[in-house]
Amino acid sequence: MFSNIKQKILNKERTTFEDGVALYKSNEILKIGELGRLARKIKSGEGEKSKWVYWNKNLHLNPTNVCIAHCNFCAFARLPNEDGAYTYTTSEALEHVKRGVEAGATEVHIVGGLNPKAALPYYIELLRAIKKDFPKLHIKAFTAVEIDFFSKLKKVTPRETLELLINAGLDSMPGGGAEIFSKSVRDDTCPDKIPAKIWLEIHGTAHSLGLKTNATMLSGIGETLEDRVDHMVKLREQQDKSGGFQTFIPLSCHYEDTEIQGKVEPLTAFDELKNIAISRIILDNFDHIKAYWIQMGVGLAQVALNFGADDLDGTVQEESITYAAGSKKRGLEKDFIQTVIKDTGYIPVERDTIYNVLAVVNH
Repeated sequence: MFSNIKQKILNKERTTFEDGVALYKSNEILKIGELGRLARKIKSGEGEKSKWVYWNKNLHLNPTNVCIAHCNFCAFARLPNEDGAYTYTTSEALEHVKRGVEAGATEVHIVGGLNPKAALPYYIELLRAIKKDFPKLHIKAFTAVEIDFFSKLKKVTPRETLELLINAGLDSMPGGGAEIFSKSVRDDTCPDKIPAKIWLEIHGTAHSLGLKTNATMLSGIGETLEDRVDHMVKLREQQDKSGGFQTFIPLSCHYEDTEIQGKVEPLTAFDELKNIAISRIILDNFDHIKAYWIQMGVGLAQVALNFGADDLDGTVQEESITYAAGSKKRGLEKDFIQTVIKDTGYIPVERDTIYNVLAVVNH
């Protein structure tokens, strides 16, 4: 199996669903890592660039935690009148953004709950205000689930919603809300979220409008190994059609204060590393694989750089969603994130949101 998959990677041949499942079922983690590392090298190119690991200075803004959807793996959301529910005013949101910009952020990542009182007019006002006060700040905002929600409330198409948001200042989209595409898993864990087909269509529409987007997969919510590979294959098929995905981010469920806690098998470190390596092998048409340190932890994210990942996300100031479910870290200093990369033998490369290189630290 390993030699066959290695040959496919070297020949730039597409791996199959069956290849992905076979890799997940193997316990030979170092061999899997070697394949992921090879696939990364083939994708990155030869020379110094093959050692680049990307990071950026980014700020997370979660303007509201009010959400009328129900996901049993979420510790962040609150019902409209529940204790702890909040919705920022535009001026309050701008204060968060200001702190991030003063700390050097080049990107604000905006996602929130499905709150009928924080819909399209609210976000159009917020985006315009951010662009007015911070015109150089890149706005990466709104999952496909949020775009669908805004569209239904406004009674317009997702394309029309995206056009309105682009006109207000939207620059790109994150990849959240994908979770696991399997219908049975979605029905059990997040029945109010849009099905896979709609999620993929909205990203395809965003790509057609010139937006770059990301894609995620949330593991440890009761899915099978086959579900994970199917998820990746569906993303690969969409990328073949629309071509606008930049990076894939394997996420792991954090269980503290969630309904799913104790009901499913949590991921092991091997599982998380397999997600990195196998996604790098399967997603041959994605340029980047991200080891999201805020969920993996810094130590495991370092190891993931030798399993196929070439991006550590960024400084991630003021992240709230994973923090609510038990993550112990909310941000890293830029010097430390560069040390994390250099200690693994790679070269830290500061990027902007769409992977333009801002600085290469090769000493």
